[in-house]
Amino acid sequence: MSRLPPAALAALALLAARPAAAQPAPGAPPPPARELLTLADALRLARENQPQLRQARAGTLAAAARAAEARAPLLPQVGASAAYTRSTTNVRSGYPALSAPRDETLSLGASASQLLWDFGQTSGRWSAARAGAEAQRWSERAALLQAIQGARSAFFAARAARDLVKVARETLSNQEAHLRQIQGFVDVGRNPAIDLAQVRTDRANAEVQLINAENGYDTARAQLNLAMGLERSTDYDVADDTLPPVDGEDATTDQLLPEALRARPDVAALELQRTAQEATLAAVQGGYLPSLGLSGAVRNDGGLPLTGAAWNWSATATLSWNLFQGGLTSAQVDETRANLASTDAQLAGLRQQVRLDVEQARLAVRSAKATVRAAGEALGNARERLRLAEGRYQAGAGSVIELGDSQVALTSAGAQAVQAEYDLSAARAQLLRALGRVPAP
Repeated sequence: MSRLPPAALAALALLAARPAAAQPAPGAPPPPARELLTLADALRLARENQPQLRQARAGTLAAAARAAEARAPLLPQVGASAAYTRSTTNVRSGYPALSAPRDETLSLGASASQLLWDFGQTSGRWSAARAGAEAQRWSERAALLQAIQGARSAFFAARAARDLVKVARETLSNQEAHLRQIQGFVDVGRNPAIDLAQVRTDRANAEVQLINAENGYDTARAQLNLAMGLERSTDYDVADDTLPPVDGEDATTDQLLPEALRARPDVAALELQRTAQEATLAAVQGGYLPSLGLSGAVRNDGGLPLTGAAWNWSATATLSWNLFQGGLTSAQVDETRANLASTDAQLAGLRQQVRLDVEQARLAVRSAKATVRAAGEALGNARERLRLAEGRYQAGAGSVIELGDSQVALTSAGAQAVQAEYDLSAARAQLLRALGRVPAP
């Protein structure tokens, strides 16, 4: 290639220099700042609005009401009654009819009954209902833990999508700078036109990547809205929040497992369900034995006025014993024992699942931390590679293919770094859920 004249070299130097970003016109109002959503905001909104939490809360209230219903037969049952009757007695012994005077009666009464003892049938059902209500409260806490995990995961996914938009914008900015530079080289005849066609293709591909990244960011924010239980627009940005290191994330599974088994609400809920099954078994076994009750009543039946009315009372003690019901009680006992065995099996399986959850989350955190370090090193090396490729191309020692490959490597390294940061935050969130740690409101 012939040596370029000094004027052309000066023009190339000006074209190679990247212009500064365009500044707003003097006096122009700054663009309105969008709302910034922090991780704490996302968790608070999820607590307040997530429909699954409202449903779980309603289930807790219903379970408490069922416990009160089961207690009712243990308390005195009191009732009152009143009846007023007005009648006539018509007598026809010929023609015309003779009418008798009208009669008026008023009946008043009150009754009370109390179950004295039924060998634990009713009290056992009450104990089972109370254990079920407590289990539902733990299930509500499990729903809260799941909602927090969902909000965290969606927030970090949106943050990663936002960072991928930044990577795509940086790539597009670099490709536009390469386009201006190569356009100048081609215009002065230093480089062939095929270089210009290549960089225009790269620039168009970078624009497509930016469009896809922006669409992915919008989609991620829509999913975050769903995780928070909100119906709102996606016209906001997520903050740079991350999860700090989790206390004990470098410990072994055997060291973390006792905490998880104590704190996991799903484990506590299932253990209480087992307690409810045991109370139910005691209640149905009481069906083999009699029940003792006491009832009493006072009553007045008389005419009007009540000045001469007489009151009467009665008291009754009852002993009832279902000697044979076609095998109903024994079948209920067998069913309850089978349910208890099923609950024991579920509890054993859940304990194994908790261990697996802790193991997977702990290993994911360890792997993600190593990946973040490696991805950061790869990103730094890719930036240096692109800088050297740009220098070599400007000096005429490199090719447009080398320049494009370096840019692709930088874009890939940037996306990999974003993914590594997301994986670390997501792994720490998963570890918090596996350990049953619910953040304070």
